[in-house]
Amino acid sequence: MSSTESSSHPADKSPRRQQVDQLLVGLRWRRLEEPLGFIKVLQWLFAVFAFGCCGSYSGETGATVRCNNEPKDVSSIIVLFGYPFRLNRVQYEMPLCDDESTSKTMNLIGDFSAPAEFFVTLGIFSFFYTMAALVFYLRFHSLYTENRRFPLVDFCVTISFTFFWLVAAAAWGKGLTDVKGATQPSSLTAAMSVCHGDEAVCSAGATPSMGLANLSVLFGFINFFLWAGNCWFVFKETPWHGQGQGQDQDQGPSQESTAEQGAVEKHPAIVHFGRALPARPVGNSTSYDYISQKATREGG
Repeated sequence: MSSTESSSHPADKSPRRQQVDQLLVGLRWRRLEEPLGFIKVLQWLFAVFAFGCCGSYSGETGATVRCNNEPKDVSSIIVLFGYPFRLNRVQYEMPLCDDESTSKTMNLIGDFSAPAEFFVTLGIFSFFYTMAALVFYLRFHSLYTENRRFPLVDFCVTISFTFFWLVAAAAWGKGLTDVKGATQPSSLTAAMSVCHGDEAVCSAGATPSMGLANLSVLFGFINFFLWAGNCWFVFKETPWHGQGQGQDQDQGPSQESTAEQGAVEKHPAIVHFGRALPARPVGNSTSYDYISQKATREGG
């Protein structure tokens, strides 16, 4: 039994391996050296960088409150925040500096989840579309070039992603600026009522690091430029680009024929008995009557 089972396993795996080998062999890796394939790889990578930097960001801000009461209590406030940046749901405890040493629950100010979530969602969709388009371009390139619908769809989608990346990067850049303002330690102390009286002394804590969030905005604009530059290479695959070249070729002969007709009008010829007699200058002027009379006599 063991020998038969061991012999059946290679037989079961061989068709799967053949399918995988056929799939890998069918991929035309040289397409990656072309601008259309190379830019799609860059779009795929920078989409990961964009939504990865934004979606994985987390930071902290804080302040120190030293009460002027008899125990001289010192309270350190640390506030953690991150994606999706719904700061109005982030809570922290503010000391009241009274005899009972009670505290009050406070919230940060602002909700900046809309531009952040739109930015991350666009990055995820861009990641999946470029991956699918890249596989289709490498494996089924003949369909991409022969069927006119695929380049047209790719061109329309590319223009859409270009517009959305511009909007998303600009909106998230503005939203990140507002997040920085709302999470500054000075904004935290300004929002606490205990810091406005004589009952406590408040000092700002460390400023949150925004390096990863700044990179996400940078990657967003890089994605915009990548998709905008790719519009031209995708447009060259569409039939619209071929129609434009065909019209230029059709207009070429017509312009040449017009130029020839103008040259004939400027230098007329007299056709007699199936042959053209060009006009020759006689004296200081061109005598067409003299040439025509001479041609009539020769024919007679």
